[in-house]
Parts: sequence; C-alpha cells; structure tokens
Amino acid sequence: MNSTITIINILLPVLYVCTFGIYAYDFWKGEKKFTNSKRVFLFITLLLHVVYLLSRTVSFNHPPITNVFEIFTILAFSISFSYFILELVTDIRGTGPFIIIISIIFQIISSLFIKESPVVKDILRSNLLGLHVFGALIGYSGITVSAVYGFLYLTLYKDIKLNKFGLIFNRLPNLEVLETLSYYSAVIGFILLTFAIIIGIIWLPRAFPKYSFADPKLIGTFSVWILYGIGILSKTFGKWRGKKVVLFSIAGFVIAILSTMFTNFLSSSFHSFY
Repeated sequence: MNSTITIINILLPVLYVCTFGIYAYDFWKGEKKFTNSKRVFLFITLLLHVVYLLSRTVSFNHPPITNVFEIFTILAFSISFSYFILELVTDIRGTGPFIIIISIIFQIISSLFIKESPVVKDILRSNLLGLHVFGALIGYSGITVSAVYGFLYLTLYKDIKLNKFGLIFNRLPNLEVLETLSYYSAVIGFILLTFAIIIGIIWLPRAFPKYSFADPKLIGTFSVWILYGIGILSKTFGKWRGKKVVLFSIAGFVIAILSTMFTNFLSSSFHSFY
C-alpha cells in the first residue's frame, strides 16, 4: 500500500470522529454554533474519502470491492454520503450524529484491517462491476438511513406518548419531519438501487453468458427493489402517513438485511467472487 493511501487510511477515521463530534456538540448543546461549518467538515471528509477510493482503484488496478474491509470503507462512505444528500435536499442538520456514528464504526474497522489482496480474480477488476457494487451499497445505505429515521420517529413518538419532554424531544425534529426524512432517504436508496440494477443488467451478460434469473441474489435484490417501489408509490399517491410509513421503512430494512444474509451466506450464487 503506497504512502498516500496509508496516510488517508489513517486520516479518515479521525475526520469522521471530528465530524461526528461537531454534529454531536450542536445536538447536545442546542446552540447551533457549527450550523454551517459541520456541513463543510462532512463535505471535506467525503471528498477525502472519494480520493482514497479512487487512489486504491488506480494503484491496485481494481475497484475496492475485493474483500470485506474494502466493502466496509465503501459502506462508511455510502452512509454518510446518503445523509449528506438528504441534508442538502432538506436543509435539516440536527440528526447527523445518529447517521455518522455508523460510518465511524465501519471506517475504523476497515482502517484497522484493510490490506491489498495478494490474488484478485479478473472479474473483480471490472470497473463496471465496481459501479454496480457502489450503486448497490449506496442504495442500501439510503435504506439504512431511512430505517434510522424510522427508529428516531418511534423513539420520539413513545416519549410524547409518555409525556417525556427531555433531550430527544427538544433536539429532534418533529414527527412529521422525521417521517419525511425517512421517506426521502428511502427514495434516495431506491433511485441508487435502481441505478445499480441497470448497471448490473448491462454488465451481467458480458461476465456470465449463461446466468440465470433464478439466482438467489437477483431474486433478493429485485424483491427489495419492488418492495420499496410499492412503499414509495403508496406514500406518494396513496394515503400512507405517520407511523405506517416508518414501520414499513423499518420492516423493509429488516427484509433487506435478511435477504442479504441469506443470499451471501446460505445460498450459492454467481455473485460469490471471494
């Protein structure tokens, strides 16, 4: 691993922790001293993370998707990137600590254990595959962020019901805003998952001329995509509101996780490259 990549690998967890600290301070104190600077910190962290991912791709001649610790650093980026897009769209900046802390966990684990694989299969050197994996991971990250807002909604809902008006009540946006954030996150996830599926459809016949649509990974991914598509349409054109929306979001997230675990660990698939 060259010196630039090594340095950035060390810097990234530090930057994520600093960004989390600024967001957490504003949330805890409620003073909004860093309203603008915390977004700048997050942007700088994400920008450096992009440089890191591109540097690994160029230096090692393959996208960073060849082992679990490379996937973890993409997940760290994807989750905070999904939140960053959401913050730009909504201009609501008070919920960052609950999202960025997930990126910290993934990035610390990745930075501690990541290394270059001595042998990389030729298929993993495909940049089109890299785009497919990036799109899928960012899509699933949007789904994860949506579920986090769903849990925050339920926490605030419970506190209001119990007449507990503490820090959570004072700092979190109201229930309607949390529902909107959960919905927008799901939309972001759905769009990026759609992008990943389109790239996969283009790449798949080239890599596997004899592929089958009965592959468990394809079935699982399409099932999650259809599920969220139905949920988004029901919210947009139907009468789904409030608790029903966030419960659907959480249920969809659980189904996505279970589907991923089943297709990755309990079934055989041509997606198993490692």
